[in-house]
Formats: sequence, C-alpha cells, structure tokens
Amino acid sequence: MLQSSCQYVPFDKEVLGLPYIHTKNLSFSFSEKAEILAVDQADLGIQEGKITAIIGESGSGKSTLLRLIYGLLEPLQGEVRYKGWLVPTRKDKLIPGHQDMKLVSQGFDDLNTFANVWDNVASQLPNTNLEAKHNKTAAILKRLRIDHLAKKRIADISGGEKQRVAICRALVNDPKVLLMDEPFNQVDASFRDTLQQDIKQIVVDTGLTIILVSHDPTEVLALADDLIVMKDGRILDQGHPRDLYERPTNPYTAQLLAKSNILSSSEAQLLDIQGGSTIIIHQEWVSVHPSDSAHQFTLVDIRFRGFYYELVVSSGELHLHAITTDPVNMQVGAAVSITIQQYISL
Repeated sequence: MLQSSCQYVPFDKEVLGLPYIHTKNLSFSFSEKAEILAVDQADLGIQEGKITAIIGESGSGKSTLLRLIYGLLEPLQGEVRYKGWLVPTRKDKLIPGHQDMKLVSQGFDDLNTFANVWDNVASQLPNTNLEAKHNKTAAILKRLRIDHLAKKRIADISGGEKQRVAICRALVNDPKVLLMDEPFNQVDASFRDTLQQDIKQIVVDTGLTIILVSHDPTEVLALADDLIVMKDGRILDQGHPRDLYERPTNPYTAQLLAKSNILSSSEAQLLDIQGGSTIIIHQEWVSVHPSDSAHQFTLVDIRFRGFYYELVVSSGELHLHAITTDPVNMQVGAAVSITIQQYISL
C-alpha cells in the first residue's frame, strides 16, 4: 500500500538503478472484495525522456494502470514511485494527480465546450504576466498546428482537433510527464501520423516523458521507444518495439503486434517444423506460390488491405495467413504451395 505522499527512498545501491517511474507489485480492483483484479502485480519501469506505450486488448487494464501511475486511483497493494518518491493518491491530497504530470483522457471532459480554443489553453496559465501568457499560448497552438483554430469554439471543431487542444492544455505548463489515454482514437487517419511526429519532436526538443495507452499497435510501433504489453491485468512483456515484434516471448504479444500464425506443435509438424509447444510464424514469413502439381494447400481467400493483400491458405487441417504486395496469377480456389522463411519456437 502507498503510505505517505512525502515518503522517500534513500538513494542507496538499489535505488540508483531504478527507472524514472516504476511500479512494484502494483494491484488494483474495482471490487471491494478484490475478486477480479483490473491490475495484477504489475512491475514496470519508465525511462525519462522516452515515449512508452501500454498496449493490449480492451479490458486488459491499460487505462487503469495509467490512472494508478498518475495517482487518481488507490492501489490495493504495491506502489508507484516517481524519481524515488511515492506517488500521492486520493487519500494523500485533496485534488488527486501528481503535480509534475498531466493526463489527457479520451472524453475531453476538461474542455470548455462553448469557449474558443485560445481561451481553453490560455486558462491554464496565471495572469501574473499577461505577455508571457499570450506568448506561451501562441507558441503551443502553433507547435500542435492549431493556431488557425484559435478563435473557434470547441463545440465547432472535430474530434481530432479537440484532441490537439487537450494536448495543448496539458503541455502549456511544461509538465515533466504527459499521460495520454487512447490519444489517436478520434484523429483522422490522414492526420494521425502528423500528430504522432509532432509529439515525438516535442519529446526530442524538451525531454518530456510520455506514457500513452493504445489498443492498436500499428499506432505506436513507429512512435514508442518502449512497449508494455498487458493482458487480463498483467504485464506480459516490456521492451523495444522492434525487439518485441521480431522476438516475442509469448503468443499473445506475437498475435497483438504482428497478427502472427500461432501453431501448436502438432500443427507445426504438418509443415515439417519441429520445436517447442508453440510455433509463431509472422504473416510476412510465409510465401505463397502457384502450384500445378499435387498440392498441400488451397488459396481460400484474398483480402485487399490497401498496399498489400492478405492471403488465407488451408490444407484442411491447417489454416495460415500470409501477406504479399502482388498476388499475380493466384485466384481463390487455386492450388498453392508455401515456403516458411523463419519461425519462433516457444
């Protein structure tokens, strides 16, 4: 349990190696009897000046973990520490939330719907220096590319534009840590990458630490410096996005990040693959070829995915998914052969 908001861990040998933000044995339940844990014994480390993404399917505990880090929720057990200090919670302060952190939620509840964009952002700054207030407001609106919306009411702008306003409000006071819950949900796909790169540049320029929650790994693979994978309240994996993609340590991570083919040992033997109890084959590791001879597989579906196609092949006993950019001379129902370029054995 968290004790006092001012409790501090001395910088002994153990603490010197601790991350900027870390949790230890952190658990939380929305039920008084703690029958179901929304977060279950979570141990994690967040590095300073990096973007960390917490990913997982809906109901995995991502948003709950984010609120525990911020101090909005009281842990059932365990602790959250920021720079060695315990993060205060509702029992420690009248207004919950760490003073060095800002949280941008999904609902835009903090926005004044009938005020304009400028006033929504400027209201976060004191009136002690009006010139500085004006300059900081103008600078952050320009940085997030919404200065042209300054005089528009929140009620009259899109969801993606509201998201940028919410981020501006959070950043205008120069927090040390920015927490974001599904920040790209309402941003149009055509503008999503621009917003992500703007956020990434802010981190480079200011040293801001960002922790964001997403259910869509395609949003964060190119953005995050570190990924935390959650399922059923537990942290299954943490590491660099490329490491987790190329060398997942469990089937859930592989399925979440790469939509991999997950095979049992008996299914893998049908492909002459010998290994552990689970075999992981990413879709891009499967090559599909037209075949005129006796065939093992049939092409049962071709799914257009934009710049690539997803091919579904079946042998009756086994279904595999592959991707290609050019399914020339292949039609649904055709006989095909496959080549497995690589796989992971667990």
